[in-house]
Amino acid sequence: MQFRQKALSRLQSPEELDLPVRFARPQGRFVLAVTALVMAAASFWAFTGSVSSKLSAPGILTRAQGSYLLQSPYSGQVTAVLAKEGQALTPGTPLLQLATEQGDRTVRVVAGGRVTSLAAKTGAVVTTGADLAVLERVSGADDPLVAVLYVSGGAGGAELRAGAAVDLDVQSAPRQQFGALRGRIKEVGRTPQTQEQIAGFLGDARLAAQFARQGNPVAVLVQLERSSATTSGYRWSTADGPPYPLDSTTPVTGAVHLPAQRPVDWLLP
Repeated sequence: MQFRQKALSRLQSPEELDLPVRFARPQGRFVLAVTALVMAAASFWAFTGSVSSKLSAPGILTRAQGSYLLQSPYSGQVTAVLAKEGQALTPGTPLLQLATEQGDRTVRVVAGGRVTSLAAKTGAVVTTGADLAVLERVSGADDPLVAVLYVSGGAGGAELRAGAAVDLDVQSAPRQQFGALRGRIKEVGRTPQTQEQIAGFLGDARLAAQFARQGNPVAVLVQLERSSATTSGYRWSTADGPPYPLDSTTPVTGAVHLPAQRPVDWLLP
């Protein structure tokens, strides 16, 4: 009998429209409000906020004019080395003497510069075209150091701009102890460089092969920020930096500060 009464009630009101509708509980309304607020804040930040990023690239400390490789114009045995590493030489200065079949010959430097490495030793036998020394082109003893970074073509080199800040990790000055060397981009290469072009600038085929290992990179010239308050003469992220001067041909890793972007730009084509 009770079942029949329920059945009749259902027939009279099949959709139970006469029953009160229960809306969301207060807790549910609170969660919905919080969700809407978070989404609104995220949308506002996506259009008005900014996100900064960095581009890392290997490089080296050098001089702005680069270096050149001096090769032997003769075949013979080295009888005397007339210069030493670190010495500054003027154009035409004798570098070493060779005993050849035509008699003693003197090898002179082609252009002025500082000797960064000497491959020839006294007693060594060299052939025509053999590597003798690498000289760094300098105008004077006070020529400042620069950093040259080699950025892979697919690593975002198109985003680099002159004036961008660069933090340099110097191999001879650990960052954990002395901080980062400060600099700014002075010039960005227009076209990727071949291994031969890199070797021509650095005077070192081994380094050129290392920088071109992942393809032809773009050369980025970084001007180091000077400081009279540090021993090195350059500005660091710490107050003092290392208590010794920096050497040319020291490997570095540069972190270039890229222009800030709005988060929404990552979503738009």
